[in-house]
Amino acid sequence: MTQRDWIEKDFYRELGVASDASADEIKKAYRKLARELHPDANPGDAKAEARFKAVSEAYGVLSDENKRREYDETRALFAGGAFSGAPGAGGFPGGFGAGAGGQAFDLGDLFARAGGPGAASGAGGLGDLLGGLFGGRAGATRTGANRAQRGADVESELRISFEDAVRGAEVQIRLTSPGRCERCGGTGARPGSTPRTCPTCNGVGLVSHSQGAFAFSEPCQDCRGTGRLIDDPCPECGGVGVSARTRTLTVRVPAGVDDGQKVRLAGQGEPGRGGAPAGDLYVTVHVTPHRLFGRSARNADDLTIKVPVTFPELAMGTTLTVPTLDGSVSLKVPPGTASGRTLRVRGRGVRRRSGKTGDLLVTLEVAVPSKLDGAATEALRAYADATKAFDPRADLLGGR
Repeated sequence: MTQRDWIEKDFYRELGVASDASADEIKKAYRKLARELHPDANPGDAKAEARFKAVSEAYGVLSDENKRREYDETRALFAGGAFSGAPGAGGFPGGFGAGAGGQAFDLGDLFARAGGPGAASGAGGLGDLLGGLFGGRAGATRTGANRAQRGADVESELRISFEDAVRGAEVQIRLTSPGRCERCGGTGARPGSTPRTCPTCNGVGLVSHSQGAFAFSEPCQDCRGTGRLIDDPCPECGGVGVSARTRTLTVRVPAGVDDGQKVRLAGQGEPGRGGAPAGDLYVTVHVTPHRLFGRSARNADDLTIKVPVTFPELAMGTTLTVPTLDGSVSLKVPPGTASGRTLRVRGRGVRRRSGKTGDLLVTLEVAVPSKLDGAATEALRAYADATKAFDPRADLLGGR
């Protein structure tokens, strides 16, 4: 992508956000548009596909803090003009208020130009300015186009079952995002041809100009600041070297992943510039709740389950058959067990690759019949008469 692209394209308008939108607002707008315009949702719709590519290109710039800053600086520089000779523009003290021909220029514009496209930071822009003032070339080799820059990270989402979250799984996802053009290998040139060094700037991407006592550099117009000329652009990416592409990736979900956790796939994000490495892909995992099992709040490796029991089973003790994710187990309930008590089944929780294994926590809850027949009612009355001496609320009022 060249500086001219940044000048001509309004990425904020493409995503439908304000120029001061936060990173979260930009991400939210992109996700909404990506879902609406995705090729899978619009098969055969060339307009939707083109719009999807434009939205992906805009997000690729605005989601990266460094790219967004350079984009804003580039558009501000060219939108406002450079070295404007408007009346009232402030000049330098000591007679430097005008350049050749008596034209005045604004010191603020001079610094803006020095810190324009390709300046790595405010300090870098000042270096370009001083290099121009004293005839140096310090800033000429640090163009945004030629400076190596790591690719932006990409985010995606994945929904898996509770069982896969506990056991771990390998899940394939389809991802459509900006990536290195496969047809040209990222060179931007048609396969079989190669870009050539721009003769105007000698591959630097900047050209120098003098105005009176001052010199300044600006992006080369012939190569659009890239330092290269592509005589035969790649028909797939139009010479940019990056295109929206759909890939099928395998995500290895580790055993015991929690809902909302992210899995990182190194090097699967946007391609880097100038030979720099690609960014990473972060996949947010969403776990579908299970109808029986849950995860312990104290220890995520422990699974939980609630098992209904009868009062006689708790009072006299019993052996229960309890389900697990891998089958079932027998659980002995001691006589006199209270309702709500939790019993532990060792080794039936999350199994980590390290060998660590969680447990299954079984909480017993008394199930009360909603209706009783005559025989059951008489039996309970007889039981109540037989246990009158037992007062479960004896300590409730402090023994009174």
